[in-house]
Amino acid sequence: MNTRHSQNALCQVCKLRKPLPELLSAKLVRGGVLRLIRADHTDWTDEGYICFTCLNQYRSNYVRQLMEKDLGELDDLEQEVVSSLQDNALLSENINEEYDQSLSFGDRIADKVAEFGGSWKFIIWFGVILAIWIIINTVLVLAGPFDPYPFILLNLILSLLAAIQAPIIMMSQNRQEDRDRIRAENDYQVNLKSEMEVRIVNEKLDQLLHQEMRRFMEVQQIQMEMLNELRDKVV
Repeated sequence: MNTRHSQNALCQVCKLRKPLPELLSAKLVRGGVLRLIRADHTDWTDEGYICFTCLNQYRSNYVRQLMEKDLGELDDLEQEVVSSLQDNALLSENINEEYDQSLSFGDRIADKVAEFGGSWKFIIWFGVILAIWIIINTVLVLAGPFDPYPFILLNLILSLLAAIQAPIIMMSQNRQEDRDRIRAENDYQVNLKSEMEVRIVNEKLDQLLHQEMRRFMEVQQIQMEMLNELRDKVV
């Protein structure tokens, strides 16, 4: 019973008893995060513990303060970055797959038409059809051309084709701009989160270095005390 009880400890923030693997020693919390916790909990002591849920919450608040200090008021994208840091969530997404799922049938047709209209295949087929049209209506005059020179029907068809193809290509370009905008927003979020995570990692490294230095000083002090005791015994 005592062993089971010793494997649990009280979180100083949420006041809940949790298993030790879900807790962190209060001595390891330092820097700006520690200042925030002490501002909210005056009974904070280095001898206690804090659960990772509460710690992540204060880390999120600390990152929010840093971002507000550097960038001003947070917008929706930056709020999402802070939330992802708190929840340990991923921000990188497959933009093409996500965007393609939102396209309607007409949008997909327009993209296919724009893709075909901007390819060498279209240019080759277009040239072949024009050549056949001109040959039929000039060389084969005796056969009774249906569109003799100056090819009024051909000009009408080409005008209609250009009038239809131009807005279709513009629609596809507008969707490409939307896709580029979504990709840029996603890249911004990923880069911002990376910067915040680097700051947190640097803070953790500072904590580890400080802890190791303190342990080294404690060991050195113990060694000096032992040497003094040995010297006193020799004397």
